[in-house]
Amino acid sequence: MLNVAIKAARRAGNIINRASLNLERLQIARKQQNDFVTEVDQQAEQAIIETLQAAYPSHHFLAEESGRLNHEGAVVGTSSWQEVLDDAAHREADQYVWVIDPLDGTTNFIHGFPQYAVSIALIFNGQIVLGVVYDPTRDELFTATKGQGAYLNNRRLRVGNQTRLSECLIGTGFPFRADQDLDGYLEVFAKMTRSCAGIRRPGAAALDLAYVAAGRFDGFFDRDLKPWDMAAGVLLITESGGLVANYKGEETFMGTGEVMAANPKIFGQMVTLLGNS
Repeated sequence: MLNVAIKAARRAGNIINRASLNLERLQIARKQQNDFVTEVDQQAEQAIIETLQAAYPSHHFLAEESGRLNHEGAVVGTSSWQEVLDDAAHREADQYVWVIDPLDGTTNFIHGFPQYAVSIALIFNGQIVLGVVYDPTRDELFTATKGQGAYLNNRRLRVGNQTRLSECLIGTGFPFRADQDLDGYLEVFAKMTRSCAGIRRPGAAALDLAYVAAGRFDGFFDRDLKPWDMAAGVLLITESGGLVANYKGEETFMGTGEVMAANPKIFGQMVTLLGNS
């Protein structure tokens, strides 16, 4: 299954890389640019689903662009994480669900900023069992299988070994929609800024989480993320020795979108800092 997921991610990455060569021409007209990027998202997602369906025709999908699909490709519900868990709990047969973000970091992509990725995860009976995050600009392939570790291009990953939050580089994401709580986020941002060595906001959550697994970030925090933003990255982190939860240390993050990740020693310090935010 991991090999098939890698094949799907690389196929989507090829579509994205080819499309990136035309950005300069298409940026002449913003409307065309937006249409072009939407087309790239859809083409990459379709390529992923086609690849996975060909190998596993009975599997289901939760994809950013298409929503929740059954094995026949028909829409069967909303993109709610709770619905995925409810399905797993009530079905008599085992259910596999692929969670797909074909292009995480779309705003970066349309501006030619090379920080975006393909994210694919596999859920079995409500548990994340496989994850792939592929950065097509750098040809960096992050992979994880439950119980078998996490890897970057076949090199075993471990989270960072920092023990003091004051010495850590932390990743985050900024609110970008009108319905998001910017003022509340700024309070959290201020707390973290005063407590760590530096904060970065590259703009692609799937890669941010992969960077925690690789030790490039010592920790990460964000709100309002979707399951397809997090699923693969979460497994990468846990398989590389890290912890993932919400700001209070609870395991509700896949449903609420509030997520925090770090190595175990830093994680506890982040919970103390952000737990009441």
